[in-house]
Amino acid sequence: MKNFQRTLILGCSIVALAGCGADEIVSPGTGGNIIINNPAPTPTPTPTPTPTATLVTPAAGCPTIGTTAGLTDSGTITGPTGTWRVCRLPATFTSSDTLRFIPGLLYEIRDRVNVGVDRGFASTGTTVTLTVEPGVILFAQGNSFLGVNRGNAIQSNGTAARPIVWTSRDNVLGLSNDASDAQWGGVVMLGRAPVSDCNTGVFNTAAAPTANPTCQQQLEGTAVATPYGGSNSADSSGSFRFNQIRFSGFELAPGNELQSLTTGGIGSGTTIDNLMTFNSSDDGAEFFGGTVNVRNLAVIGASDDSIDIDSGIQGNFDTVIAVQRTGAVGDSLIEADSPDDLTRNTPIDALPQSVARVNNFTFLQRSSLSTSVVRARGGAALSLTNGVIDAQNVCFRIDEAPTLAALLRINAVVGSCSRATPARPTQGSSGVTYAQVLAAVNAGTRNNIAFTITLTNNVVNGAGENGVTPIDANPIASFFPTRTFIGAFGTAAQFATVFQSWTCNSSIQNFNSPLGACTSLPVYS
Repeated sequence: MKNFQRTLILGCSIVALAGCGADEIVSPGTGGNIIINNPAPTPTPTPTPTPTATLVTPAAGCPTIGTTAGLTDSGTITGPTGTWRVCRLPATFTSSDTLRFIPGLLYEIRDRVNVGVDRGFASTGTTVTLTVEPGVILFAQGNSFLGVNRGNAIQSNGTAARPIVWTSRDNVLGLSNDASDAQWGGVVMLGRAPVSDCNTGVFNTAAAPTANPTCQQQLEGTAVATPYGGSNSADSSGSFRFNQIRFSGFELAPGNELQSLTTGGIGSGTTIDNLMTFNSSDDGAEFFGGTVNVRNLAVIGASDDSIDIDSGIQGNFDTVIAVQRTGAVGDSLIEADSPDDLTRNTPIDALPQSVARVNNFTFLQRSSLSTSVVRARGGAALSLTNGVIDAQNVCFRIDEAPTLAALLRINAVVGSCSRATPARPTQGSSGVTYAQVLAAVNAGTRNNIAFTITLTNNVVNGAGENGVTPIDANPIASFFPTRTFIGAFGTAAQFATVFQSWTCNSSIQNFNSPLGACTSLPVYS
């Protein structure tokens, strides 16, 4: 698949008159006469013409799909990369359809776009599957988002050479910059795996484990009731591989937001790997319940938490980088809850208890608003192994005694931490002191919270990090391979192999990607 030819675009955004971005290709200069004195002067060579910019030209029209409403030809849109045909998605995909890659064509998400309709808590099988081909670009604005409802699926599988890009209208127009966010909603995947937050107010607990055998929840960030959850931990909502989600996260009301990727009750049959979220105005990715496995996750520039895990999730996250923007934007890099929010009156012992394991990770805390890199509360059980934390403030904060008691392990984690936790209770019936959290961290193997960071390019180990012996995380979860280094990447070559080809570059994190800047669109021939 790496034989696909990329055509990168010359030139700059009209609004960025000061200079060209990362997508510019500059041809070597020509000129100057070559004079040979012996035996006779040679005629001056004809200069090679300077190549002109190759801009996108719009596709002739929109392809036909099976859904009766079809795609709507919405004319064209012009930005720095050229002029594109716009094909608007139907409000609901009612049959299994494919969004084909066609040069010069963009797909528009207008308002809420559904993949199928909700098929209920106890349904089985898959009714509607939306397939997105490698290289496809989809855009939206405002509170528009795409939702995959329970009992349906998405196959959004890009490649290392041609990722799928979900982005904003402003990004297409060349109006986005490295501080932009909140320009559209995001992607939502819903499934039928167990969750702990029940919308009826009746919860399963250790004392009454079957009090609510049909526990389900409503998705936040939506104006219309959108249920998720079920009893099938192996449920599949499809596959999401080699995707970028840019400039997303729209707030409908305080505390009710969409983020780049939101999952609700998806099962272990769902594949998520090679995902980059860029400048989400809320969390980079939030996982409500379900049985979730994610590999090769890059969360860059999230305005709230980089990764939010809650509502009874059973999750494994392997090879994760999270880099905050500098300034007053961003909160924790991981926020782990068991009930989503205790203010909803979900008891702290609601089942299933959230269990989240994160292995081979590198976190950069850059926000002046971030009070902790890792925050656990609500009884969430958290495991952190083989990690590097470049912190400007607090590394670990645990809010209640039940959450401290639920802590699984912190092993082979190093960080430049000012202290382990604020000595203050914020939720629940009892607080946790600095000394208690410090003791819990120090009880692990090969941890050092007074570590001198030697990272290069933000996320690649230096000599210091590579001097720390990792633990074998495979016995903790079979999803984790056995590796010889802590952090996300032991070498620059490893970093390039995993992330370079399919990501985008910014002042927040440079991937040295051949696809260019996050503020521009990739263009393929």
